[in-house]
Amino acid sequence: MELMEKINSQEALVGVIGLGYVGLPLVLRSVDMGFRVLGFDTDRRKVEMLNRGESYIKHIPSTFLKPLNARDNEPWRFQATADMSRLKEPDVLIICVPTPLTSKREPDLRYVEATTRDIAAALRPGQLVSLESTTYPGTTEELVLPLLSARLRVGQDFFLVFSPEREDPGNPQFSVHNIPKVVGGVTAACLEHGLAFYSRLVQQVVPVSSPKVAEMTKLLENIYRAVNIALVNELKILSLRMGFDIFEVIEAAKTKPFGFQPFYPGPGLGGHCIPIDPFYLTWKAHEYDFPTRFIELAGEINTRMPYFVVERVAEVLNQFGQPVRGSRILVLGVAYKKDIDDNRESPGVKIIHLLRQRGAEVSYNDPHIPHCRGMRHYPDLDLKSVPLTAETLKQSDCVLLITDHSAYDYAWIASQARLIVDTRNAFKDYKAAHIFQA
Repeated sequence: MELMEKINSQEALVGVIGLGYVGLPLVLRSVDMGFRVLGFDTDRRKVEMLNRGESYIKHIPSTFLKPLNARDNEPWRFQATADMSRLKEPDVLIICVPTPLTSKREPDLRYVEATTRDIAAALRPGQLVSLESTTYPGTTEELVLPLLSARLRVGQDFFLVFSPEREDPGNPQFSVHNIPKVVGGVTAACLEHGLAFYSRLVQQVVPVSSPKVAEMTKLLENIYRAVNIALVNELKILSLRMGFDIFEVIEAAKTKPFGFQPFYPGPGLGGHCIPIDPFYLTWKAHEYDFPTRFIELAGEINTRMPYFVVERVAEVLNQFGQPVRGSRILVLGVAYKKDIDDNRESPGVKIIHLLRQRGAEVSYNDPHIPHCRGMRHYPDLDLKSVPLTAETLKQSDCVLLITDHSAYDYAWIASQARLIVDTRNAFKDYKAAHIFQA
């Protein structure tokens, strides 16, 4: 049976490589649409949990996974494996592996390259490969294609597309099925097969002329956010110096029914996209002798925000005659955004590190993250969430709000804490002399 026929009849076996915040939702959607799915991950703990029907992502409960487990005398719908030799089995392979930055802020494509080499070793005629990991324009054709086409012909024997992930963890309004899917193929036949597959998963597919256009589309989306967040972050610092509330300004400005979209300041950028993706383009632009000054300036401003927050905490403590060194500081929220259990690239983690460097005694509470590790940036950071009690709040010299989780009772916290520094405007309804913006 030809690949196109397998896709259209939902008889294609789908392989998802990387079973994290991007890959696992794709697994669920593919199964929902009638495909069988083989999931690949190098983390054997994740593989074992999934095969038991257990989730490790908060907004994907285990109740979603339990029905996928095969029962006696029933054909399996989903399996997870760490065995990359099985990459020859799926008809469609979707790459959802991380694309971080190196310590020098250069693209780190080792996971994409390693995965591509694994696929190349198993590649057979009649497979569609889709790269979804965010990267610089040219990656699909300059890195992935040469490795895959050593034995087989692209567009004839196998098909290759780039289709950027657009996940927004914790957003109840949008998931895989109703987020339009941009697809760019290496050849016309590649695009045709990519559109056929993704049209089975999502309500709208958006074909573009090449993988480069698709790669650049994702970068533009995230650079747009990074630049506008940098703008309001800079204006927040200025407004504090000038003595007015930037959040009040934004609320007033967004009453304009055209030409303005609100963005909100914070303690810095976090997550696997916005703090990282712009630097993929600035790095690639060097190849064309083109300085991306606007993007780099936005990156500088956003990177500086955790340092500003720490300086603001020091300034507020100083007003009450207390140095940072020796102060007991309770950080509320280390997730990179509201109501999720992900602290990758979180400004909260960096702020904790900077405060500890200054000699503060730092603890944290996060209802979604019971254990906070500094990961690759701060390997010595290893803390457990403390209970959020009246005693904990009263014993803290300063409560620093980093992530405005819905679970927090802000009125109660305001009534118990001695001093609050708020980076999210979460205490806007509780104006008091002991509450300060940052």
